[in-house]
Amino acid sequence: MNEKVLPTHLKRGAVVYLRQSTLKQVHEHRESTTRQYGLQDRALQLGWPAERVEVIDEDLGRSGSSTQGRSGFQRLAEGIAHGRVGAVFALEVSRLARSSADWHRLLELCGLADVVIADEQAVYSPHDYNDRLLLGLKGQMSEAELYWMRLRLEGGRLSKVRRGEYHFPAAAGYQWDAATSRFRFDPDEQVQRAVRLVFERFRLDGSAYAVVRYFLRHGLELPRSRPVGQQQCWAPPQGCLVLHMLHNPVYAGAYVYGRSNQRMALVDGQVIRRHVDRLPPEQWKACIHDRHPAYISWEEFMANQRKLDENRTWRTSEGHKGAAREGEALLQGLALCGRCGQRMDTRYRADRGGVYSCVQWERQTEGTSCFIVSARPIDEAVVKLFLQAVQPPEIELALVVAREAERQAGEVDHQWKLRLERAQYEARLAERRYKAVDPDNRVVAGTLERDWEEKLREVEQLERDHQEVRSREKLELSEQDRARILALCRDLPALWQAPTTTHAERKNLLRMLVRQVTLTPVEVPVRMTRVQVLWQTGAVSELTVRRAAQGESCMNSPDAIAALREMFDNGKNDREIASELNRRGLRTGRGRTWDHMAVRRVRHSQGLLVHSPKSHWLCDRRSDGLYSVHGIAARFGVTPGRVRDWVRVGLLQVTEGGGKPRHAMWFKLDQATEQRLEQEAAKLSAQNRGVDLISHEGAL
Repeated sequence: MNEKVLPTHLKRGAVVYLRQSTLKQVHEHRESTTRQYGLQDRALQLGWPAERVEVIDEDLGRSGSSTQGRSGFQRLAEGIAHGRVGAVFALEVSRLARSSADWHRLLELCGLADVVIADEQAVYSPHDYNDRLLLGLKGQMSEAELYWMRLRLEGGRLSKVRRGEYHFPAAAGYQWDAATSRFRFDPDEQVQRAVRLVFERFRLDGSAYAVVRYFLRHGLELPRSRPVGQQQCWAPPQGCLVLHMLHNPVYAGAYVYGRSNQRMALVDGQVIRRHVDRLPPEQWKACIHDRHPAYISWEEFMANQRKLDENRTWRTSEGHKGAAREGEALLQGLALCGRCGQRMDTRYRADRGGVYSCVQWERQTEGTSCFIVSARPIDEAVVKLFLQAVQPPEIELALVVAREAERQAGEVDHQWKLRLERAQYEARLAERRYKAVDPDNRVVAGTLERDWEEKLREVEQLERDHQEVRSREKLELSEQDRARILALCRDLPALWQAPTTTHAERKNLLRMLVRQVTLTPVEVPVRMTRVQVLWQTGAVSELTVRRAAQGESCMNSPDAIAALREMFDNGKNDREIASELNRRGLRTGRGRTWDHMAVRRVRHSQGLLVHSPKSHWLCDRRSDGLYSVHGIAARFGVTPGRVRDWVRVGLLQVTEGGGKPRHAMWFKLDQATEQRLEQEAAKLSAQNRGVDLISHEGAL
């Protein structure tokens, strides 16, 4: 019995708290665990009955540097606070806490609740100043011991890092060679080709998500990193996988360590222990060039980083163009405002399609734009200039394009063949396992037989998918395909306007030659836009483009109106007219394709109405004397809208119809109604003459 253990302590329970930092220590350092469990005998010796001694061992394998994730420690603190605990037994201070802040909070809680702390040698009372001082010193030494251990371990690791010999998980496409302490290429040819294809497609498309779309379109997969000796895993292409490969300098042959810094941080009021900060290259702890074989050069890796930085959707620099996207505005990321020099945003509006907009920062609070212009006429002028500048030799270009198309198709086809070879190997392996088992052992033989059948079905499915991709993506070029390539190379404008050419591909072609385009508004003598094209060579071309007046950009072209009138006079219906207009390459005023509703709206605006026996409501007067809306309008010289206003205010009564929306209304004109409407029409005529007179005087 110890003099510091009082009856008030014995009336409450005793808690034996166990903790070790890692599960490896729990399994390998079993003597420490045995000693901690032995503290139960220490509690019995000090007077606690066995049924009142509780063992908390759920924190075995948890670090003591913090209370986060230590449910056992939290349960211990809760028991102390509620007066259920009289003593806490631990092998040493470090078992309870490795943090001075956590340790002193526990001491404060034990002092308030009158709880003693015991180890193998002594019993301490937090009420006693000397004991509290001693416990505080032990807590400080426990925290310092953790720091010293980390310092020694980190020093040894950094020493290996500086020599390039520290082993960390290999990226996909590499394996760690323990004999030379270097990375080497993955011996799997399919893995190597898949990794090389990622960098090749990014070199061509300039966007990580364009690479993902290419892999998805051709049914290809991406390899995952794997430990040595484990089977290679493949995954569907995802943006995060491609971005990880593009950002990883290992693929450039560089041994790099310390690209990020992990620290504790406050996020939304919570302490996050693994908050990651990405570090710039000059702050990396180690960067050894040409340490192992490379998939790309270091120069290409740095160019990829600049390209990815430009592709960001959020921008911290005005030099960011953004990735080429599928919007129809071709100068996205290239257009600069000639007034203030800022990069212009690309927006799409329902009333005018794509527009280039510049909003000065000091005018944002007022909601006014510095300069906004429709994109379509600007794009047409720049594209015309671009096509004039691009005039490569036809035969040479055709041969280069044909060879490149065959090479890309061959690469995709080879990926599929390697994938089929792997599946066929797994099927043969499953067959050998099935044939090697004892036939009488039906439990194992049945399972192996199902595995063999499943592998055979996978091979069949892959073969069907391969044939589908070959036919859809033209993985083998025929003589007809080569002739078509030659014909397209002779007519680059037709290739540019081809429906199979996407807006993103057109933008990438423009960016190969055009660095930026400056747009400056010109108001006098006519509304124009001065377009200055800065080529990649440093040369500048300048031209002017007419700027439409307000609302004029939505007007249909005279050619489209004339063609519509001609086809209407020839008796074609709206759908036939829309199809023919689209075939001729004509577009609506908003740059869209025609449909029957668009044709109908234009017909009505041009007064081209369909009169047929089935459309009785479109005639002016029926045989029984009733007038339609258009008949009333023609009778009194007003618009149909004015007739509907008369109905709404009660000047004209509906005789028949009009009970449902879009149903025809018919009217009977008696003498009183006719006089009333003639007076209203005369008033409108007088008002219109007055307005015309005022406008004429103002003009004079």
